[in-house]
Amino acid sequence: MKKSCLFFFLCLAYYSTAGQTTWVVDPAHSSVQFEVSHLAVSSVSGDFTGFTGSVVTKNDDFNNARINATIDVNSVDTNNLERDKHLKEDDFFNASKYPTITFVSSVCSKTKGNEFTIQGDLTIRDVTKPVSLSAEYGGIVSIDGQQKAGFTAKGTIDRFDYGLKWDDVLDSGGLIVGEKVDIILKVELVKKQ
Repeated sequence: MKKSCLFFFLCLAYYSTAGQTTWVVDPAHSSVQFEVSHLAVSSVSGDFTGFTGSVVTKNDDFNNARINATIDVNSVDTNNLERDKHLKEDDFFNASKYPTITFVSSVCSKTKGNEFTIQGDLTIRDVTKPVSLSAEYGGIVSIDGQQKAGFTAKGTIDRFDYGLKWDDVLDSGGLIVGEKVDIILKVELVKKQ
């Protein structure tokens, strides 16, 4: 009886993954960027330079793909060391207590042509909220014996929803750092052999 149960679960595991393809993010050719209003008259942008991610598909058109990504909060880079230090403190990300940001997709659907909608759960500071991204698929190429695919995805979140609570205001009443944060992802994927 135990052998037949083991055989059943092994078969189930095999058939549930058969025909699937895994792609991994190439960090050397990808970027995780953000932009936020500053002083209510301009904006500041930055990057997270440390991240990993994978995309599991049943076919190469990426419809219904499953996406998982992890970002290293300590890799934040806004080209200003003092600002980066502040972003890692409790006013913002609290990197010592919450060292990663994660994203797990729930829906990845082609809307038309090379356009996709990606929905999923974004977790920052242990707060998980649903987000929606608009993505543009660049296609697939083969180079040096590898297949690569590209996407650009964009979305907007409210930083206060995730406990990034710094809210100093200008004399005029506007926030020094805006509430809405634009996310820009430029992702190159490598197909695992």
